[in-house]
Amino acid sequence: MDVILSIETATTNCSVALGKEGKLLALKEDYNNNYSHAERLHKYIDEILKESGLTPGDLSAVAVSKGPGSYTGLRIGVSAAKGLCFSLDLPLISIPTLTSLALQVDKNAGDFIIPLLDARRMEVYTAGFTSGMEAVFETRAQVLDDTSFLEYLEKGKVTFIGNGVEKFKKICSHKNASFVDGKLPSAAEMVVIASEKFAKKEFEDVAYFEPYYLKDFMAG
Repeated sequence: MDVILSIETATTNCSVALGKEGKLLALKEDYNNNYSHAERLHKYIDEILKESGLTPGDLSAVAVSKGPGSYTGLRIGVSAAKGLCFSLDLPLISIPTLTSLALQVDKNAGDFIIPLLDARRMEVYTAGFTSGMEAVFETRAQVLDDTSFLEYLEKGKVTFIGNGVEKFKKICSHKNASFVDGKLPSAAEMVVIASEKFAKKEFEDVAYFEPYYLKDFMAG
């Protein structure tokens, strides 16, 4: 039996979930457009454990969204996860941010799922999946234009999701494109992946694990 705390801070959504054997027990998040991770993350962790009648000692592992995403957000989330793992002697599980975001799309929505996370100007962080969540292209930073993802749009229906959708909607009019607005990565979708990784003992080295930034940090 596994009880796993999942932490998602790659975007403005400060999100914490508790899962048991791949099932969501509880979720706490601040789903808005402002970064609140430094103020809310540890408070959410304490609250979600107390409200679930659990203590830190009941945890089997800690899962964290590894990126790509906000440099500062990822640092806060990973630091908190590593601190818990060190203090409680727990394994650390990392989950690709774009994979959990893609899981928010209904598998019957079409042929492909392409999450888009805003990365300044007309650039996004993206990855591609089939409707069955098999990878079709790896995580990458991509500058958007009217030919972006044409290879997949010509093959079938493509659902785009994430906070990078708004900028792509303005330049993509392909008949096979559909857009899910207003969605950010959430710890809720991390629960099932974390349980699967726990069963396979796919753990990170707590001392050396770093977030997957994809691009160098730029201040401002």
